[in-house]
Amino acid sequence: MTVQTATAEDLVEEVFLFGRTLRGVLGGSDESGVAPALIGVLHVLAANAPCRQNELAVRLCVSQSSLSRQIAELVDAGLVERHADPADGRASIVQLSEAGHELLANNKEFRAARLLTMLAEWSQDEAEDALTALRHLKQTFSTIPVRTPATGHSTPQRGYRA
Repeated sequence: MTVQTATAEDLVEEVFLFGRTLRGVLGGSDESGVAPALIGVLHVLAANAPCRQNELAVRLCVSQSSLSRQIAELVDAGLVERHADPADGRASIVQLSEAGHELLANNKEFRAARLLTMLAEWSQDEAEDALTALRHLKQTFSTIPVRTPATGHSTPQRGYRA
């Protein structure tokens, strides 16, 4: 049976609102003092590194210039390492530093502890059902071409891998 238009519209709205709610409750700064947006960059970089900085911009759906500023801040903080691409000296290869990996491990523990508190009334089965549905939705979304901010062209979605 095909999904009805009204259901798809409701799902779009709920996914959008869920993302906003999730950022609000789990995206806040932990004890590291690193801005939530930069933590997000670190998470995506951890799943895709080492990679070219321009590839990371596409995965994050941000402009190259925005990402350059964020990467510079993360490099200055010692959380990311940036090197010239041996195949093309004009491009940069980025990856997490040891401190970046450590910060993400601590952040993951912080978020999991916060989520455990919020899910105190849930059963294990409910949590696993939600996880299965979210993974299915993410897999479905990752097969759809997306427009890149830099070019406006459609490319296969290669976003966050986990």
